[in-house]
Amino acid sequence: MQTDQTWERDEYVISTERARLDLNVIHDFLTHSYWATGISRAIVEQSIEHSLPFGVYHGTRQVGFARVISDYTTFAYIADVFIIEEFRGNGLSKWLVETMTTHPELQGLRRWMLMTRDAHGLYAKAGFSPSKTPERLMERTFPDIYQSSMERKNR
Repeated sequence: MQTDQTWERDEYVISTERARLDLNVIHDFLTHSYWATGISRAIVEQSIEHSLPFGVYHGTRQVGFARVISDYTTFAYIADVFIIEEFRGNGLSKWLVETMTTHPELQGLRRWMLMTRDAHGLYAKAGFSPSKTPERLMERTFPDIYQSSMERKNR
């Protein structure tokens, strides 16, 4: 499982090849995002290690990223989706989500999930909808965990 795959469209490429990922680009974006502010590089690296990563490239430059956390049998969770601002408006995020949800190793899953503050329209185009049973959905969250980790390290 998890063989490297590549998809090409115009001058862009999506790849699951880990060696191709630019961890500096990924960490810089995530540490300034609303969902992972202050995340350490070590946590970013570990999260990628335990996921199926999708890098988006323009030539050799990484311009986007996302990852899927899955058991490859019943469930997948999409996380850390982004396209660098200067490359937005080219349909890359739609293509990225489409590529993830049609990945050959992620077919036949019973449930896909994700969380978003502002991209509902993007995900709706890929078949996502609000939970039909929100009364069953539960979560345990620690929204300031990365800031707390930084504070502990600085003591």
